Amino acid sequence: MIATLATTAPVAPLAVIYRDARLIAVVKPPGMLVHRTALARGETRFVLQTLRDQIGQHVYPAHRLDRPTGGVLLFALDSEAAAALTLAFAEHRVTKRYLAVVRGWGPEAISVDAPLREEDGIRPKAEMPAHPALTHFRRLATVEIPVAIDRYPHSRYSLMEARPETGRRHQIRRHLAHCGHPIINDAKHGKGIHNRYFRDHLECPHLLLSAVTLQFRHPFEGRQLTLEAAPDDSFSDLLTRFGWQAHLTQNGARWEDGASAAEAAEPIDIPL
Repeated sequence: MIATLATTAPVAPLAVIYRDARLIAVVKPPGMLVHRTALARGETRFVLQTLRDQIGQHVYPAHRLDRPTGGVLLFALDSEAAAALTLAFAEHRVTKRYLAVVRGWGPEAISVDAPLREEDGIRPKAEMPAHPALTHFRRLATVEIPVAIDRYPHSRYSLMEARPETGRRHQIRRHLAHCGHPIINDAKHGKGIHNRYFRDHLECPHLLLSAVTLQFRHPFEGRQLTLEAAPDDSFSDLLTRFGWQAHLTQNGARWEDGASAAEAAEPIDIPL
């Protein structure tokens, strides 16, 4: 009898959109946790550990994205760079831009200034402190499809741009729900019948929220750097299906003068 060894499928590398000697930015896949947590039992793949193994050195997360949210994720490659980025985020010197598909036709432009209580899943929400939270929204496009998903003969949806000034947990989701336009596939704040339609008929299995742009002054170069990430395939395909492809972004990095920052990226060897 010949014994055979089980083989494990190789882990897909993270897409790197920028790298220099001090910083690295990747595209976080939706559904992937940034780092290990006691609340994520059974998970085996995390962005931080995957990136560390991928480039062969320690990385320091500069910020977070919720598990179901994909998009630009920035890391430092040393403690000094980590401290500089942490300060930039704390002082709101980083511009963040998201795309979200929501139920209904959202407002043309609105700023939601509504404090949010932290949600730790342990203590009652009423016992948690409320913190200031501000998000600016802009409606980019709308669509009406001839499908009676709910009680109306047609169903309406919007593509919204979100620019949060603060970074509270689930801030964009909660502020859009506050406006009456929850994000599609938001199980907590949305409506199941719409979420199921997008999952079953439009091949959109996850939260339709993507961090597409991160802009900040490079702490060592002294120049403004813009990082962009394309939404994942299902999100991008939906935008094209709805005729919203003009709002798609692509993976890339550029300086404030418009020059590509790709030449600053160092080659990365992916272990086989």
